Amino acid sequence: MRPLENIIIQFMENDKIRGSRQSQEKESSALDRFITQIMQDGSDKELVLASKQPPKKQNHSRKPKNKSPRLRVIPLGGLEEVGKNSMVFEYGDDIIAIDMGFQFPEEDMFGIDYIIPDITYLEERQRRIRGIIITHGHLDHIGGLAYVLPRLGFPPVYGTKLTLGLIKKQLSEHGILKQSDLREIKSSDCLKLGHFQAKFFRVNHSIPDCVGVHLTSPVGSIVHTGDFKFDETPADDVPAETDKMRAIGNKTGFDRVDVLFSDSTNALKPGRTVSEKIIGESLDKVISETEGRIIIASFSSLIGRIQQILNSAQKHDRVVALSGRSMENNVDIARDLGYLKVPRGLIRPIKEVSKLAPNKVLIITTGSQGEAMSALTRMSIGDHKNVKIQKGDTVVLSAHPIIGNERAVAAVINNLCKLGANIVNNDIMDIHTSGHGKQDDLEQMLRLIRPKNLAPIHGNLYMRTAHSKLGKKVGLGDQNLFLFEGNGNVMEID
Repeated sequence: MRPLENIIIQFMENDKIRGSRQSQEKESSALDRFITQIMQDGSDKELVLASKQPPKKQNHSRKPKNKSPRLRVIPLGGLEEVGKNSMVFEYGDDIIAIDMGFQFPEEDMFGIDYIIPDITYLEERQRRIRGIIITHGHLDHIGGLAYVLPRLGFPPVYGTKLTLGLIKKQLSEHGILKQSDLREIKSSDCLKLGHFQAKFFRVNHSIPDCVGVHLTSPVGSIVHTGDFKFDETPADDVPAETDKMRAIGNKTGFDRVDVLFSDSTNALKPGRTVSEKIIGESLDKVISETEGRIIIASFSSLIGRIQQILNSAQKHDRVVALSGRSMENNVDIARDLGYLKVPRGLIRPIKEVSKLAPNKVLIITTGSQGEAMSALTRMSIGDHKNVKIQKGDTVVLSAHPIIGNERAVAAVINNLCKLGANIVNNDIMDIHTSGHGKQDDLEQMLRLIRPKNLAPIHGNLYMRTAHSKLGKKVGLGDQNLFLFEGNGNVMEID
């Protein structure tokens, strides 16, 4: 394992943001173009979407010039990729950020371990940062904190209990936990952050303790969904707080939500995302019917999935071993905080289970995405110290390949087959579901929040375009649908 100080970070430069020192540099003709879209819903508020390089002294307001501040919204990441999610909200002298994630590099980005948002705009204004709100504990929402916090003077970080538990582990590994200011929130809390007020509502995702954010300012309000789906039977959580969402949507006049910033990851997929309970039933069927050793590869953050696997293993008289550093860490954190219930003796060290009969063993491992140094990849090439694949083993891939990982996953599957393993994946039965809502989930969010305007986030342009069409379905006009060009664009609410 490489020491953390040797990890290379690529600070991807976003499109230039108006007001930063880069905006004074000469840009190419493509960046010199200025596009504005003014959208008005009949109220006294106006939204202006500005591109990278607005000409100086150009006023796009339909009203007489007003010296009062606008609410500015600046996405730093998550609009040109799936990952490194982060958005900045600014009013007057107050700035808050929602999420600060990282992204894994593409295959051709040699020597790069992680990509984080360009935070130049925040660095130049760090004394005005009132806090960073984290919606949940996935790396594409928390992974950048360890690299960003020292550069921003360690502003307060707000998150739920499990989210902070995962953040603490990350910051501890980087040696900056003591300097960090972590503040726990509940979905019932209300935060006063300068001129901003932040309230929360519980959402379902693929990890417990997720929240959406209702943010109000003197000139308007927004809702940021975070990652979400609607699951009436979640494995590790309680259903989303739809009553709170409906109450937000019932507001009228000035208090009505101006813009909904909503997760677009699954906007291309029709229907509703399958409940985690269905996945648990499918996994239980596999475990009950398999005679040999079982190896289940999944994401280490799927706490509810892991709980269901543990329950089935105990039910069918198998002991469990964990493989992969992140799997071991997340299980320890979730168990210590009460999010995982593990009977005594059920989880054994992986060195011990190799001595047991194969039909008494179940291994939960990382590597579902074919990562080069992951536990499952090492098993597939015979390089794992404690697990040697043999004929009769059943490998269950309880995850969908993330876009860009398909070839790596296929290579791992081929190698496992060569070693004699049986493969079970989602093509055979429902053993994985997404934590992101499909079209019916996204439409439900729109109908609950009833925003004046929709600005899809979390995804490439084609995903966000598909999401915007759902806005039309619920009655929003073209003038009420915002598609950011990309990271670094500026939206202003007047």
